[in-house]
Amino acid sequence: MILINLLPHREEKRQQRKKAFFVGLGLAAAAGAVAVGGWFSVLQQMQAAQASRNEMLRAEIKKLDAQIKDIAQLRTEIEALKARQKAVEDLQTDRNTPVYLLNELVKQAPEGIYLSAIRQNGNLVTITGVAQTNERVSEFLRNTLYNSPWLEKPELVEIKAAAVPAAQARDRERAAEQRRLFDFTMRVSIKRPPSAVAEADAASAPKGKAPTKRAAAKAS
Repeated sequence: MILINLLPHREEKRQQRKKAFFVGLGLAAAAGAVAVGGWFSVLQQMQAAQASRNEMLRAEIKKLDAQIKDIAQLRTEIEALKARQKAVEDLQTDRNTPVYLLNELVKQAPEGIYLSAIRQNGNLVTITGVAQTNERVSEFLRNTLYNSPWLEKPELVEIKAAAVPAAQARDRERAAEQRRLFDFTMRVSIKRPPSAVAEADAASAPKGKAPTKRAAAKAS
């Protein structure tokens, strides 16, 4: 027996395919929304983690800034202490400078040189005196230039024959000798030899320290 379907089956299949298409479209849309939501959640978590890292970095940067300020302040204090130490060392050396100056002038002045005035202005010393001959003055300049550890840069300012009246002399021989004298003025600079600086350091160092092993070995 042959059965013939007279219903509109093509239209029904078309409707079924349309429903299946819309169902698939809805499922795809739902899957896309879930994927987008998941990715958005992941991005939010990553953003929160990065914000936490940034906050931690800001806190660490603030700590480093505070430490840098402390280090800068310590450096300033160290420089101030060094400046004070240098000032104390200079004062310690300058306190003994007149003694060294007079000692050096006595050592370096040759026979026939008589000093009448010494004026110091900072490191510059002006010396006035009387010499028997010009050669004595030249020798005095050479000695202060080459032989003195405390004096340097000697400069002859003036030299002239001493004007001494003959009536003031006791006899003719002394008058003739005085007429041969020369008044001179010279300038010289004071320098600080390393030995003097070491002495100042030793004098300014705190006392009462225990001797080192090497010093004890030498003493024994």
